[in-house]
Amino acid sequence: MVEIKRLNDLEKALKGKRKKRVAVAYAQDPNTIMAVHKAVDEKLVDAILIGDKAKIESLCKEKGINASSFTIIHEPDEQKSGLKAVEMVHNGEADIVMKGLISTIYYMKAILHKEKGLLPKGSTLTHIAVLDIPTYDKLLIVSDVAIIPEPTLKQKIDMINYCIKAAHKLGVKNPKVAIIAANEKVSERMQPTIDAAVLSKMADRHQIKGAIVDGPLALDVALSKEACDIKGLKTPVEGFADILIFPNIETGNVFYKSTTILAKGSLAGIVVGAKAPVILTSRADSDDSKYYSILLGAILAEE
Repeated sequence: MVEIKRLNDLEKALKGKRKKRVAVAYAQDPNTIMAVHKAVDEKLVDAILIGDKAKIESLCKEKGINASSFTIIHEPDEQKSGLKAVEMVHNGEADIVMKGLISTIYYMKAILHKEKGLLPKGSTLTHIAVLDIPTYDKLLIVSDVAIIPEPTLKQKIDMINYCIKAAHKLGVKNPKVAIIAANEKVSERMQPTIDAAVLSKMADRHQIKGAIVDGPLALDVALSKEACDIKGLKTPVEGFADILIFPNIETGNVFYKSTTILAKGSLAGIVVGAKAPVILTSRADSDDSKYYSILLGAILAEE
């Protein structure tokens, strides 16, 4: 597979492949409908909209969308619509679940449902974002920016493995993973630097496979060869990381919002660790972000 270097290349990568089915929970949200319709119109996915049928059809009419391009399931109850969307994925009737107007609490409760949910026993549920930044020459995969406040060492291992798998699906054969900290020195006073050193050594001993892993690394040396040269730092990441693993949610969240607001970056976001890709977009996310998240979900759902 050719490496995907920009988010709009996701369209080309999905052309001609079996269309994945997206089940949207409480779908009567205009921005979500627009994003889903674009993916359906490009013949990249099929969509099942679950919610108040009359409201969905009214929104489609308002936006000039033919409602017959979707499968619409009438379930006007917010909580039940989430359970239905997740159940469809659980039963193999859909491949991806997406949040519509449903509250995040109801949405996540459905995903974590003991009998019909999507979380395998012992699995870590985490978030990965794929960033397309105009000043960077390739896509940048980052985690975790939305779910785990203070990831443990075990959770960081899972985060790395999920990101490696995503990178491989995007055509990056041997991604470079930077474990981010405040500096490159291991300090007993800074647990993230200790975790980073452990993770780096685990990769050296092939306990983490499929990627080059190094850390602790400050953000500048993770993303700039010039910074590495100035600091005299030798790292296999070489200032050109494919993946950033953040020490906590604040660091990750501030970074990814800064890249979209100040650096005019685009993003796709997916919750991983479940039995299927879970699209959990923010109300503030752009239509493009929702659209690219759908396409990313379809890529990750590929066998």
